[in-house]
Amino acid sequence: MITTPWQWPHFDPIFFSIGPLALRWYGLLYLVGFCFTLMQTKRQARQPNSGWQPTEVEALVQAGFIGLLFGGRIGYILVYQLATFITDPLSLLRIWEGGMSFHGGLVGALIAFAWFARRTQRSFLAVADFIAPWVPVGLGLGRLGNWINGELWGRVTTLPWGVVFPQAGPLPRHPSQLYEAFLEGVVLFLLLRYYRRRTPSQGLLSALFLIGYGSLRFMVEYLREPDPQFIAIVSSFTMGQWLSIPMVITGVILWYRSYRKPA
Repeated sequence: MITTPWQWPHFDPIFFSIGPLALRWYGLLYLVGFCFTLMQTKRQARQPNSGWQPTEVEALVQAGFIGLLFGGRIGYILVYQLATFITDPLSLLRIWEGGMSFHGGLVGALIAFAWFARRTQRSFLAVADFIAPWVPVGLGLGRLGNWINGELWGRVTTLPWGVVFPQAGPLPRHPSQLYEAFLEGVVLFLLLRYYRRRTPSQGLLSALFLIGYGSLRFMVEYLREPDPQFIAIVSSFTMGQWLSIPMVITGVILWYRSYRKPA
């Protein structure tokens, strides 16, 4: 029996607009992820003997969000759109045109966490462990934003749930955005939530985040269409896989160190 492949449902990327101002679904979902993280971390800070104040949490989440935005945009432009940046440096500021790199955003957020840790005289790992369990929700929502935008599609597939993305041609492809939304957003969140309740040693939650995200992203990259500008350069792995390998290695080192320290 011949089945008709699914067609991408042609979402309007703009949630609503007022004159020249427009709020896109992608930005709205990031905002929802930010609000969720802020709400949950403030709730965690109010627990007895948490060692945190709600006002400190607000500063931490805001710093992390700013670092994520700047790092994600700079990372995307320098890694994926360097030629465009050289000819048009102002493209770095046009965030509304889309384009965010997770690995660049991670670096930006880590810099913000290091600044906050130094300012509040906390250890970097204590800060990272505090916020790491809530990050996957924002990641999952960001992938849903990719799905709504009809970008970052998967490779061609013959599986019955393949989706035809108009910008990618007539052949059905893996809905890799939804794979990543489930794995990075749901699975990773449940994993970190489980270990958070077990009073982990310092650094363990950060290690689990790095290992979990890096491993899941590495696997999904086999089903995701590689970036054409890197195929000839990194033919053995995709750019996403190369960038995920250091995450996993760092996570394994942190995991080993965390088990040598008391909880």
